[in-house]
Amino acid sequence: MKLSEGVEAAIHSAIVLADLPEGATLPGSALAEYHGVSGSYLLKHLKELVAARILESVPGPAGGYRLARGVDRISLLDIVLAVEGPQPAFRCLEIRQKGPGALETASYKKPCGINAAMLRAERAYRAVLAETKLSDLMDEYEIDADPKAVAFGCAFLERYQRMPR
Repeated sequence: MKLSEGVEAAIHSAIVLADLPEGATLPGSALAEYHGVSGSYLLKHLKELVAARILESVPGPAGGYRLARGVDRISLLDIVLAVEGPQPAFRCLEIRQKGPGALETASYKKPCGINAAMLRAERAYRAVLAETKLSDLMDEYEIDADPKAVAFGCAFLERYQRMPR
């Protein structure tokens, strides 16, 4: 299974926004710069996160993005579904019923075993994503992060964050 690069950018952006002080925002252009990605590309995914009520978009000169709810209430599954949509990664096209060896439709009484196995895997994958909150990732980062990376991140946020008036 391959998720789009937008999932990675969206998760990283949400984690950066989680470090903002209460009420502060960060412009999308700053998030794009921080992650070294195209601003228009990231903006598309930020809009998806806003539509999913993971982020808030604040208009105006002090505007930008911030989390819409606490980090303990945002799961990786929330973000993946916002970016990728709700469809399962595997989509069975019932190719067993096509081609020269295909039988009449009534011969296929049981669901496709391949589809059933893939859907079981999808449920397991989604369960892990659902139980993993942004707060879990942030806790792990605090333990494992290089102090230089932490210092850079703090300085970057200090420079680009916008405080409410």
